[in-house]
Amino acid sequence: MSALTKAKGFKKSKTGTYLSIGTTAFGAVGVLKQAKKARSEQDTLRLIDAAISAAAIVTGVALLVRELKRIGDDDVLFG
Repeated sequence: MSALTKAKGFKKSKTGTYLSIGTTAFGAVGVLKQAKKARSEQDTLRLIDAAISAAAIVTGVALLVRELKRIGDDDVLFG
């Protein structure tokens, strides 16, 4: 089994999904900093950008949680 095949399998595993949720949530820290800075500078355009980025993060985490539930349903031990 090649390293690339293993990496693709990891991405669809429970551990890989948890890691993806963590990295996506970590991205939220940057968005929060961007929003705070935009508010302090009264920069409406940056504030809108931060809001859209936050919506993308929420959507991404929701998709990952759905994938995690799907993986859990397919798991023989938990079925």
